[in-house]
Amino acid sequence: MSTNPRNRAGHDQPCLDDMIQRHGSVIGLAAFSGSGKTTLAEKLIAGLVSRGMDVATVKHAHHAFDADTPGKDSYRHRAAGARQVAVSSPARSVLFTENLSGPERSLADLLAAIAPADIVIVEGFKKSSIPKIEIHRAELAHPYLFSDDPLIIAIASNDPASLPADAPFSMDLDQPDSIVDFIIQRHHQQSGAAAS
Repeated sequence: MSTNPRNRAGHDQPCLDDMIQRHGSVIGLAAFSGSGKTTLAEKLIAGLVSRGMDVATVKHAHHAFDADTPGKDSYRHRAAGARQVAVSSPARSVLFTENLSGPERSLADLLAAIAPADIVIVEGFKKSSIPKIEIHRAELAHPYLFSDDPLIIAIASNDPASLPADAPFSMDLDQPDSIVDFIIQRHHQQSGAAAS
C-alpha cells in the first residue's frame, strides 16, 4: 500500500486512492451549506439500502460538535481526559476520538477507519479528490462548483433546465430514485472494471 506523510502519532497515513479502492464506490455530495446535502444523503442511503447495497457514510462538520450525551459514562470518560473512548453494545458501537491539538483527520484516515462497504457516501469534504455529485438549488443562486472541480461528475438541481450548457451530467434533485440509479450504475461499472 502506498502511503502519505506520517501522522502526528508517527504512523503512515493511508493514501486516499488506496482507501477508495478498499470500498466498492466512494462518491461525494458537494454543495454550499443549506443546499440540502443531508436531506439528499438520507434519501440516497434509504434508496441504496432498499436495493441491497451495503452503505457507509462519512460526514464533515465545519464546527465543533459533540455526538456524545453529557452525563453518560462515555462522556464522563472523555471529560476526565481520555483521548479515545470506544462504546459497544449488541446493537452498535462507536469510537469517540478527541483531535486535541492535531489536525483534523483526513478523508483517507476516515475511509480507512470504516469497514469496507459497497458504497460510501461522503457528505462535505468538497475539496477532496473523490468523484462528486454537486447539489445546486437555483433559488439560492450560489456559484457552480463544477466549474472549478473536474471531479464533479454530475449535478443534481431542483431546476435542471436552467443549468449551463457546460454542466456535467444533470439529474433532478427532486427525483432521488434517479440519483440512486446513477450511483448504482456507476458502482456496477467500477466493479466490472475492477474485476477485469
